[in-house]
Amino acid sequence: MASGDLERGKNISNNNNNRGSYSSGSYYVEPGSDQQWTSWLIPMFVVANVAVFIVAMYINNCPKNNWEGGRGCVARFLGRLSFEPLKENPLFGPSSSTLQKLGALEWDKVVHEHQGWRLITCIWLHAGVIHLLANMLSLVFIGIRLEQQFGFVRVGFVYLLSGFGGSILSALFIQRSISVGASGALFGLLGAMLSELLANWSIYTNKVSWLVSSLGLFCYFVLNLGGQSATNFLLKPV
Repeated sequence: MASGDLERGKNISNNNNNRGSYSSGSYYVEPGSDQQWTSWLIPMFVVANVAVFIVAMYINNCPKNNWEGGRGCVARFLGRLSFEPLKENPLFGPSSSTLQKLGALEWDKVVHEHQGWRLITCIWLHAGVIHLLANMLSLVFIGIRLEQQFGFVRVGFVYLLSGFGGSILSALFIQRSISVGASGALFGLLGAMLSELLANWSIYTNKVSWLVSSLGLFCYFVLNLGGQSATNFLLKPV
């Protein structure tokens, strides 16, 4: 019986035109093949992050809960989705108390109150529109390409494991402020992309183009890390 690739959904054991050979029950994938998986997991991650941010803004309800009676809210025409005053959150987002309520990472609550679930929930929260936009653009640029090349199982595993690892590091080194965002997961995807580039360097025909694009993405992520550090500094526990 022919073997099939579960993610790709294709039967490749009868393909005798591929260069090289493979033994019974093994797979041969030609480097640089145009055959790709369809990316659906990364777009779903983007939709999930945006949806969680909208829910956070709805719960935040700046016009009702702001101590200035809503007069300081930004974009008041959005109603209860309007942003907190810039002096409290310059990233155009909810208040720190709302993020804490929804699962932002806070060292004291994780360690002393045993709320370990915050190591997961904080990955899906963002401090504001600017923070969300920067992370989602990074996720689209890197994640879709990786999913098309390696499939949703590998990319999903790297994303979730890296996000969890990033949360643990944040809990260890950021103890005086709360932490939110998918930066740890995004750095995991960046590491996967760079390792794939180094491992398959010999099969790329346009090496300069790949190198320049990779360096550009790395610089972008350095700036993203700086932005994440600034975000953690701005978000103080209530």
